[in-house]
Amino acid sequence: MKELGSSQSTDPIGQNLIKLISNVCFSVFVFSVLMFTVIAITYQPPDPWESSRALTRVFTEVENATFKTDTSVLKTGEDITSSPGASPVGTMVPITEEGIEKSESNMTNVNVTADCSSVGLINCSDPRVLFTIEKFNLKVFKALVFLDYQTPVNGSKPDECDVSWRFRNKREKSWRKYRDFRRFQIGFTDDCSYKVVHAGRWHSGLNARRPRPRVNSTAPRVKIAPPVKDEDINDTIPVLGSDFKNGKYLYYSRGGDYCKGMNHFQWSFLCALGEAQYLNRTFVMDLSICLASTYTQSHKDEEGKDFRFYFDFEHLKEVASIVEEGEFHQDWRKWDKAHKKKISVRKVASYKVTPMQLKKDKSTIIWRQFDAPEPENYWYRVCEGSAAKYIQRPWHALWKSKRLMNIVSEISGSMDWDFDAVHVVRGEKAQNKKMWPHLDADTSPDALVTKVPTMIKPWRNLYIATNEPFYNYFDKLRSHYKVHLLDDYKHLWGNTSEWYNETTLLNNNHPVEFDGYMRVEVDTEVLYRAKTRVETFYNLTSDCKDGINTC
Repeated sequence: MKELGSSQSTDPIGQNLIKLISNVCFSVFVFSVLMFTVIAITYQPPDPWESSRALTRVFTEVENATFKTDTSVLKTGEDITSSPGASPVGTMVPITEEGIEKSESNMTNVNVTADCSSVGLINCSDPRVLFTIEKFNLKVFKALVFLDYQTPVNGSKPDECDVSWRFRNKREKSWRKYRDFRRFQIGFTDDCSYKVVHAGRWHSGLNARRPRPRVNSTAPRVKIAPPVKDEDINDTIPVLGSDFKNGKYLYYSRGGDYCKGMNHFQWSFLCALGEAQYLNRTFVMDLSICLASTYTQSHKDEEGKDFRFYFDFEHLKEVASIVEEGEFHQDWRKWDKAHKKKISVRKVASYKVTPMQLKKDKSTIIWRQFDAPEPENYWYRVCEGSAAKYIQRPWHALWKSKRLMNIVSEISGSMDWDFDAVHVVRGEKAQNKKMWPHLDADTSPDALVTKVPTMIKPWRNLYIATNEPFYNYFDKLRSHYKVHLLDDYKHLWGNTSEWYNETTLLNNNHPVEFDGYMRVEVDTEVLYRAKTRVETFYNLTSDCKDGINTC
């Protein structure tokens, strides 16, 4: 009896011990699941399109949910991508000296030879003339990759030939092609071979130039501008037509991002484009941009700017599925008018509805609406939080406008691609002595004359990229260098330029202002092409780029 009573008294203790162990194990399990969930939600992998953490900070530093922008330098996809990658379909093979020699050796059936008895009578159509020019260019312009040449034509004198070619710069990471045409004086060597006696400057070979586009001021205004005449640019608006009903679309209404700085615009736009790619949908794109007052001459926000003025729309069409907003609405109205069954639309009122929740939605149109007050109505809020794990911004899709890049090539080419550059940041930063106490003095004319010669050899071509508004500010450097400023090239966007004619066509025959943002884009790209580059916040001053105590 005693043994039975003893057994009954010890059983509850064993049961309690088992319960305690079970509870502890369950608590550990719950805690582990909770920790794993928190890590999964908060982890944000680095953007694969960015080459460094420094570039990440450029686009992600947020204060009060809006961006602190550095308006003196602009980066887009072709600057961020680490290399051009594989050559796209249809890309030309670069011309090399080995290739030229091989072509020359294969000319066994060509009955054209240099006539030494008639020195000065040059046959520009002789393939050997072209080979001579190609070899000369490879030797002189080492910063360029030459892609193809047109057959040389006669210049203005019997011993001159004009020739046009396409090329790209080795420092540019995109595969875009540019054009130059030059006049060459051709002579003979002692063995009756051709040689280049003299090469003309950038765009000197006028007889090899392609026809320039002209604006007909009396032509009727049309809703959609006709295709521009530059054969290397096709930024016309794609037409959906009967394919509309077969598509799936992501549509963003305008939010608080409108009229913000361009870094803010890029961050939000690429968030929207990234969500569209995640959802496997076509993004409905508004080509109309509001340019922030930072970049305008009026110092006021200016609406109605065309996306194509600033960015490469042709490249965007090639790498992303997009449709223009006006075309989209037109086809939407046509469908609803012709069919009893309306297009299915899901309206999403808050950015807090995540892309993951929309992944399986079968509606034809997902319409995100941003009607909340700032900063709840910023597009980029969609990509925050848990969505950051799934949405990758396609930086490779956003390149600078080819028309602006043509200006960059003309400026660089006018210096024969052999120049150095100094980036002088002044403007509001130089006036703000609290944040940048030494910047004004460190970038003064006297300071520049003292510091720049220690980094750049005298009498070089020196391009100065700057936001300093006074043209004569850098005159003291002219006694040491061949100084070039952006305003020295006003003719490249003046009313007789290709840029002027082509942007006017895009703008329904209304002239386009070469605004502050375009100046930043061009300045930035010329700066990148310099052989030696001197930076304000790394070479000229000890002040921190983002203000005091931020180094």
